[in-house]
Amino acid sequence: MRILITGANGFLGHYLVPVLLDKGYDVLATGKGACRLQLVSQATFRYTEMDFTDRTAVAVVTDGFKPDVIIHAGAMSKPDECETNQEAALLINTTATGSLLQEAAKHRSFFIFISTDFVFDGNSGMYREEDIPAPVNYYGETKWLAEKKVEQYPFPRAIVRTVLVYGQPLAGRSNILSIVKEKLEAGEIYKVVDDQLRTPTFVGDLANAIAMIAAKKATGTWHISGKDVMTPYEMACSAADYLHLDKTRLLRVTADTFSQPARRPARTGFIIDKAVRELGYNPVSFEEGLKKTFRN
Repeated sequence: MRILITGANGFLGHYLVPVLLDKGYDVLATGKGACRLQLVSQATFRYTEMDFTDRTAVAVVTDGFKPDVIIHAGAMSKPDECETNQEAALLINTTATGSLLQEAAKHRSFFIFISTDFVFDGNSGMYREEDIPAPVNYYGETKWLAEKKVEQYPFPRAIVRTVLVYGQPLAGRSNILSIVKEKLEAGEIYKVVDDQLRTPTFVGDLANAIAMIAAKKATGTWHISGKDVMTPYEMACSAADYLHLDKTRLLRVTADTFSQPARRPARTGFIIDKAVRELGYNPVSFEEGLKKTFRN
């Protein structure tokens, strides 16, 4: 099976590519700039630069590779950047997804779109796949608009939503836990919100779930996250305890403490029963995810 991945140089890409290669798939990883993955010597792995906002470039790459599956993991994913640069966010997250879908249709590729819990308003969480999105920031809006484009794709497709992804920061890709480690080891105070609930997702679990969806050609929308319901502050404290760092330097705050351009939804954890039942998805506990994140 030939699989093309966008955003392969990103945090998820560093975990997803090895999983797919281990399953024997022919993987074409794409991204901006040179390859930052570490598996370039494997015979079934190729990398090519591709700006997925460039329709011509996408056509050249997809026509040459003829992918059976496209995993669209590339995105402008920082909410504040999306809020302050809405034109770019719309182009990258929504318009480019539409262009990719049009090229994918030429090859009848199974299209997997990686989305976010931020499509929800956070007023009622925990969310099931059938709950109606209502984004409260522009990042969520662009991803919801892209989801609607994916739903109109005439060939098999899947939408994979996930929540607050964490893990070992490969290639310098930081996340909340690696930031906690960095700040506390430097003796700094780190403010962390304690009024937002999430079901944090270990990045390895997300990669494995995407591989399952690709293998099964499992269509529809999938909520992929961990099982533990936690606030970012609780995550930070657990990391500090695990690393034997001074958690008194973690300052518990509310979202109102920060003057961020993008509003964050309050409760966006997921109910993952569908993925457990139909995919055999079995995420690690947050405690086990900590061990995997900070293993040497």
